[in-house]
Amino acid sequence: MSDVTRAKHGRPVHHWRRDLIELAALFTAVAVADVVADLVGHGPDGPALLAMSALALVATAGFHTWWSRRHGHAPPTGDTGARPTAQSRRTGPAGSPEPTPDSTAGSASGSASGSASASGSEESSATPDPVAQAPTLWRMRTTVQDAPGSLAALCTALAGRQVDILSLQTHPLAEGTVDEFLLRAPGEVAASEITRAVSSAGGSGTWIERADAHDLVDAPTRVLGLATRTALDAAELPLALRQLLGRCTIRSLPATTAVRGSEPESVPVEGALEDTVMRLRAPEGGVITVERAYLPFTPTEFARARALVELDARLGPRIPRSQDVLTLPEGNAITVRRADTGDLDAAREMHERCSPHTLGMRYHGPVGDADRYLNHLLSPRFGRTLAVQTASGRIVGLGHLLWDGDETEVALLVEDDWQRRGIGSELLGRLVAMAVEAGCESVYAVTQASNTGMVAAMRGLDLPLDYQIEQGTLVVTARLGAAVDAVDKARDVAEATESRKA
Repeated sequence: MSDVTRAKHGRPVHHWRRDLIELAALFTAVAVADVVADLVGHGPDGPALLAMSALALVATAGFHTWWSRRHGHAPPTGDTGARPTAQSRRTGPAGSPEPTPDSTAGSASGSASGSASASGSEESSATPDPVAQAPTLWRMRTTVQDAPGSLAALCTALAGRQVDILSLQTHPLAEGTVDEFLLRAPGEVAASEITRAVSSAGGSGTWIERADAHDLVDAPTRVLGLATRTALDAAELPLALRQLLGRCTIRSLPATTAVRGSEPESVPVEGALEDTVMRLRAPEGGVITVERAYLPFTPTEFARARALVELDARLGPRIPRSQDVLTLPEGNAITVRRADTGDLDAAREMHERCSPHTLGMRYHGPVGDADRYLNHLLSPRFGRTLAVQTASGRIVGLGHLLWDGDETEVALLVEDDWQRRGIGSELLGRLVAMAVEAGCESVYAVTQASNTGMVAAMRGLDLPLDYQIEQGTLVVTARLGAAVDAVDKARDVAEATESRKA
C-alpha cells in the first residue's frame, strides 16, 4: 500500500504516517457509505442524499489528487529484480548511461534530468530516458512553386518531424525554384518519411541522400577551396568538379567535339547544358562531359563548373614540383616526383629499354602501340603520374593514377633492370595515398594473371582486395576504407601533437 520514496543505506524507507492516513480514510469511506445506504433506503429524501453523496465523492477525489501532487511518489529505483534491459547493461556503476553524441556538455536542447541534477534537489533522480538514435545528416533537393509561402510551408512540414535545416541554397528556374537543403533529422526518422512530408508540402522531384561532416562547410567556402586545389594542380580539375556537383560521371574527350550517338556535334566556347548532361570546353581544346543520371543540373551549378574550367585554362599546365629522394636497399638513390607531358621523350626512351614482355604486361596489346598511350597517360587532365628518376636523370619507372569516370585505376611500369627492388611497391603506395587524399573509395589494377609482381604489390597494401579473372585478365580492386581511417587517425595524432607544442 505504501510507496517507496527514498533509499537509505541501500534499503527503501516507508512512511508509516501515510499508511495510517490511508487506513483511516478507508474506514471513514466505509462508514459514510453505510450511513448513505441507510438514509437512501429508509428516508424520504433519498435522491437528494444520493446527489449530495456524489458531490462528496467528487470532492474526496479532488482532495486525493491534490494530496498526491503535493507529495509526489518517487519513481522506482530499478531494484525490482526484473531482468536488465540492453540500456541498463550499458550503464556504469552509478547507473549513468554511456556518453553519446547527444549527451555531451553544451547540448542546445538540454534534458530534464540534467536540469534536476543541476538544481541540487534532494528528491531522487529520475530514471534516464531511453537513448535516442543519433541524429542523421541528409542532403535534399526539391522543387517548389515560385510563390509566396511555398518555402514556409516546406519548412513547417520539416519542423513537424523535428528536422533541423542547417543550410539552404535556392536555384531559381523558369518553372519554379530548386531548393537544396542540408538537414539534421532524428535517427529514427527515415528518408522516406522526410520525402513524404516534403511532398505533402508541395515539393516535387525530391532527391535525398546521406551527408557527412564535410557537407557542413558552406557553399562559398567549399567552392573557394576547390578553386585553390585546382590552381595548385591541373590534375585536380576532374576531382574538383566531382566534389562540386556530387555523384556524377566525368569524361574527357580528346577532340573538340562531343559525341551524341554517332553524330559529332561541336561544343560552343561557353559550354552547353542539357538537363542531366553538362559539356564544357576543356583548356587544351577537348571536351569535358559531366553526366548525372538522377538529377538535372541547375544554371548555378553550370556557372560554377564553367568558372572552375576557365580558371584552369587561364593558369595553363602545372603540377607540384615537389620530389622525394629515396635510397634502395642496394644503395642506389632514386627520385620520385610528379610527371607530365614534359616528360614524354624520357618516357619513350624508357619504353625502348623495356622488353616486349614487360610492355605487354603493362599495356595488354601490341607492343608497337605503347608509345601512343603516353600522351594520354602523362596528361594531368586524366589523372596523376609519378616518375622514378635515377641520379643521372633517366626515368626508370612510371606510376599512373587515372580518373576512369567515377572509378580510379592504378597502373605501374618499371624498367627490366630496375625490377624487384621495391620501386613498384613504393609507387603503388604513393598512388593509393593520393587516391585516399582525393576521396576515392577504391582503386583497381588491370593486369595479367601471370603478373605475380603486380599481385604481390597489391597484396602489400594490406587492404581488402577483390579479384576478378576473365580470359587471363585479372582485375584487382582495393577498397580504401581502412586506408582512409588510417589517414584520418594519423591526421588527428599530428594535430594533437601540434596543439600540445603550441
